Amino acid sequence: MVSNDQRRRQLAREKFLRQQQRRESARRRARMRNAVIASALAVVVAGGAVSYAAGAFDDDGKPKDEANANPTTKADPCEKPASGKVKPLSFKKEPALTIDKSADYAMKLGTTCGDIDLALWAAKAPHTVNSFNFLVNKGYLDHTKCHRLVSGGIFVLQCGDPKGTGQGGPGYSIPDENLKDKNLKGNVYPAGTVAMANQYDAQKKKGRDTGGSQFFLVYQDSQLPPDYTPFGTISDSGMKVLKKIAAAGESTGKGEGAPNATVVINKATVSKS
Repeated sequence: MVSNDQRRRQLAREKFLRQQQRRESARRRARMRNAVIASALAVVVAGGAVSYAAGAFDDDGKPKDEANANPTTKADPCEKPASGKVKPLSFKKEPALTIDKSADYAMKLGTTCGDIDLALWAAKAPHTVNSFNFLVNKGYLDHTKCHRLVSGGIFVLQCGDPKGTGQGGPGYSIPDENLKDKNLKGNVYPAGTVAMANQYDAQKKKGRDTGGSQFFLVYQDSQLPPDYTPFGTISDSGMKVLKKIAAAGESTGKGEGAPNATVVINKATVSKS
């Protein structure tokens, strides 16, 4: 069942995408008018609508509608979860900032589908990295499911909820950070980005600084407003794991739901180098 927060975020995303489409259509019409004036020739436009969300093709050069067709038909490519249970942990306040902002940190998600290695940006998003350093060392992410796969409009796998419902969190919230990162060009979160989920309502402009433990892994360029803290990058091997998960599709067949793959974080670790 889609939660109220998920539905609100979906509506906000759809509104944003419609706005982007209208702007792109206006720019396209202006370019066409200029071309007609300049050449005094009839302009014939071939093809369909503009693919404004993230380009018209996937990484293999196939049309996205073809690449995403039949998203629920592929078998589970992942292994059975390791034995163990999610720890019922909750904390009253954000942990004290103890990380070294000048150091490099890495997080490894040892999942049932393969290892996903993340390089974390301690200098750009210190509160976020510090929070994960704290939670992971408490075993907070161990045995948790990645509960949400989106394969339409945006292309993300969402994890970090011990409840597996989209409603769980650590009991505290952290501030939004790094929203003006230079990598977020043209309101696109590029493939390979790891960013925070939150409860921000773009329509009401309420809900800033509501990040908790849930985060999303971007497996394909995704059109999103810069409202979600980007705090690291995904390794090449991790991207292969994500593509495998995405290829298995999601449970609803509508572009958003629980992944068909059994994606469980058996063990998470954070290390400093």
